[in-house]
Amino acid sequence: MTHRIIVPVDFSEFSEYALEVAATLARTLNAEILVVHLMAMDKIHLNSSESVLVYDSEIHLKLIKSKFELFLKKPYLNGIKYSHIIQEYKNFTELNAIAEDFICDMVVMGSHGSSGLREMFIGSNTEKIVRTSQIPVLVIKNRTENFVVDKVVFACNFSMEFLPSFKKLLIWLEPFSAKLQLLHVNTPDKFSRRSELEEKIFKFLLQAEVEDISIFDTVAYYDDATVEDGIFSYCYKYEADLVAIPTHGRVGLSHYFNRSIGEHLVNHSDIPILTLKI
Repeated sequence: MTHRIIVPVDFSEFSEYALEVAATLARTLNAEILVVHLMAMDKIHLNSSESVLVYDSEIHLKLIKSKFELFLKKPYLNGIKYSHIIQEYKNFTELNAIAEDFICDMVVMGSHGSSGLREMFIGSNTEKIVRTSQIPVLVIKNRTENFVVDKVVFACNFSMEFLPSFKKLLIWLEPFSAKLQLLHVNTPDKFSRRSELEEKIFKFLLQAEVEDISIFDTVAYYDDATVEDGIFSYCYKYEADLVAIPTHGRVGLSHYFNRSIGEHLVNHSDIPILTLKI
């Protein structure tokens, strides 16, 4: 059960998209929301008891506080317990410390700009958080009204190295009555026979100790020119609510989902993406 959700914000419309989704999740999970503004500051003073970074410039600090006050005046937050902090960052691992200190279970954040994961996976804040976060990160690119977690697609090549991510997903899905759809995209350059794939995935599920092994019978085997095209095409036909993908920490998605794949997925898709670190 999620206890607290972190929502990093920069007061943009994309942050609002993430906050609204976080509010929906908080209601479903009976969770709290911690809104965090991460920013670099030249001269700061740390109030260690509250873990709040304060500017030398009181005017600047008041401006940030006023932004928070306006930003959090949202009707969808009514009845939800939330708090907010301002935190200096250097390499974004600070978010892990916050998550640990405040017992947070996931991050929900927006991805900026029409370039999709060009922002997310090439030097942006979202990329850095995805790469360094020890907890699941839900990336929201567009406003998602009536966010639900009913049809979830987990896409990977089912190598054993992805077991930790898959197990995290199973735990994450426990509060939801979601249908989990496993997806393998077969491409010409990395083609595998169906019999080989079935054996590989069956062993994967046994190692994952899934309670209902019948999920094996519903695995989707999709052929396409590229992995990204296959995921994109399948998830839209399936009308997925969420796409879950494994990450390799600082390597991002480059091992199985390279930057072009990630960019293609979010740049051309309204479907939220949940990243789970191996």
